[in-house]
Amino acid sequence: MSDVHDVVIIGSGPAGYTAAIYLGRGGFKPLVVAGALTPGGQLVNTTEVENFPGFPDGIMGPDLMDNMRRQAEKYGADIIQNDAVSISRDEASDIITVVLDGGERHDARALIIATGSDYRKLGVPGEAEYAGRGVSYCATCDGFFFRGKPIVVVGGGDSAFEEADFLSRFGSSVTLIHRRSTFRASHIMVERARSNPKIDFVLDAVVQEIHGDNDGVQEVEVRDTTTGKTSVIPANGVFVAIGHTPTTGFLNGLVRTDKTGYIEVEGASTRTSTPGIFAAGDCVDSVYRQAISAAGMGCRAALDAQAYLTSAAA
Repeated sequence: MSDVHDVVIIGSGPAGYTAAIYLGRGGFKPLVVAGALTPGGQLVNTTEVENFPGFPDGIMGPDLMDNMRRQAEKYGADIIQNDAVSISRDEASDIITVVLDGGERHDARALIIATGSDYRKLGVPGEAEYAGRGVSYCATCDGFFFRGKPIVVVGGGDSAFEEADFLSRFGSSVTLIHRRSTFRASHIMVERARSNPKIDFVLDAVVQEIHGDNDGVQEVEVRDTTTGKTSVIPANGVFVAIGHTPTTGFLNGLVRTDKTGYIEVEGASTRTSTPGIFAAGDCVDSVYRQAISAAGMGCRAALDAQAYLTSAAA
C-alpha cells in the first residue's frame, strides 16, 4: 500500500492550505486537490484583504492565497489542479478513495474536505462584469471601500439585514431590495433596520440589471414585481446576500450533512460522521464564513487527522 497517501485534502482555500501546511510540517506530505478553475477559493476573486492578521497594510486576495500555496508546498504538500467528483470508503481497509474529473483515483488513509461554499448569484446582466468592481458578496470584506457612497443590498433574510446594518456605518445610504413585501429575517433584525435612518427599502422588486462604467458600478435597474415598471437606483456598491450553497454535492452521502448541504461535525472538532474523514471551512461553517475562521478550522482538521493517523498506526 505504498501508493496510498496519508492524507488527501480537497479544497485550496484558507482551510485547505492551512491544513496542508500543518500536515506537511508534521511529515505527512498531503495531497491537495486544489480545483481545476479557481484554486485558492473565493479569495482569488477578492481585491484587497484588510482584516487578515499579519498584514497591517492589507494584501490582495490572490496574493494571500499564493503565499499560502507556496508555504504548503515548502513543507511538502503536493498540489494538483483538478476537481474531485466523488469519494468512497472501503469498510474492510478503511481506505478512502477520491475520484477526480477524468477518472484519476487517489487512495488515502484520511481525508479533509475543505471545499468551501459558493455565493448564490442574481444571474443578471452586469453582475459578473462588475464583480470586484462594485458587486460584492461579503460586507465585512468590502464594506470599507464604499465609505460615503450609495450602497444597495439584495436579499430578505438575516444575512441581508446584517449586511445592511453593517454597511450603514460606511455608505452614504443603504437601500435594501427584496422581491417580496415580507421578510425571512427575524423580527428584531427587521425592526433594527427600519429604525436606522440610513437604510431604505425597495420591496416587491427584483434587480433587472447592474449598470456601470470604467470606474465600476453606478446604478441598479430594478423591476416592480406587481406593476412591471422599472426604475433606477444610484449605487456604487451592490451587495448580494441571497445565501450560500456549500460545495458538497460530490460526497455521495458518505458523510452526514444538514438539510442545506453543510457538513456536520462533532462538537468543536472537525470529525465527520465517517471515521477518517474531516471537514473544515465554509463547507461546514454557515455562520462566520471568514478567511481567518476557515484557516483556524483547517488547523484543527490537520491536528484531528494527525491524531487519527497516529492512533491507527499504533
